[in-house]
Amino acid sequence: MSENDEPPREDPCANAERLLAQQRHALGEEHLETLAAMLALADCRWEEGRLIAARRLEEAVVAGRRRQRGEEHFDKLKAVGKLGVTHAAQGDLAAARRLQEEVVAGMRRLFGEEDRETLRAINNLTGTLAAAGDFDEARALLEAVIATLGRVFGEEDADALMALGNLAALSWQQGEREEAYALQLHLVAVCRRAFGEDAEKTCAAVETLEMMERIAF
Repeated sequence: MSENDEPPREDPCANAERLLAQQRHALGEEHLETLAAMLALADCRWEEGRLIAARRLEEAVVAGRRRQRGEEHFDKLKAVGKLGVTHAAQGDLAAARRLQEEVVAGMRRLFGEEDRETLRAINNLTGTLAAAGDFDEARALLEAVIATLGRVFGEEDADALMALGNLAALSWQQGEREEAYALQLHLVAVCRRAFGEDAEKTCAAVETLEMMERIAF
């Protein structure tokens, strides 16, 4: 190699690959720690943009956790949720919706209607519904999630703020620009109160508000 040649770059997921290989050798293909290592590698592949590779790993994790943990276990539901997000990112909204509805139903059975995990699962589902054009259903679910999170955890709760931002974005998608702007303005005010003017969440909310102002006004 000449002095001007750059050394070959190591696969950024190499450590995750090695850990998975070690766990498979030591513990077997479907040991719970092997499945956890497999999911970590899937996350790494996702960050690289290698969604096909990530999905194959996630599918293996879901199948393994179904056999090891059962249909109603929290770990299995979380893996199904990740797989749903991957399907949505690949444009398969029907599969994403089916998987995310499975997660919502499972979380409801495990934890009840007002648990944070249930509400997060519903929030995730609304993104897929909106992407598929089911705006009315997405809006109804988001409004219910925001109301429940605000009542149970408070208006400044991080999940409540995320859902509020999602509702503002949904309103914007529907062409309800005045409503979207009012929601985003409220989000900025709550973020300033909760986190301060210079916090990352506040700055992100302000940036979106300013974008709305430039386009709509």
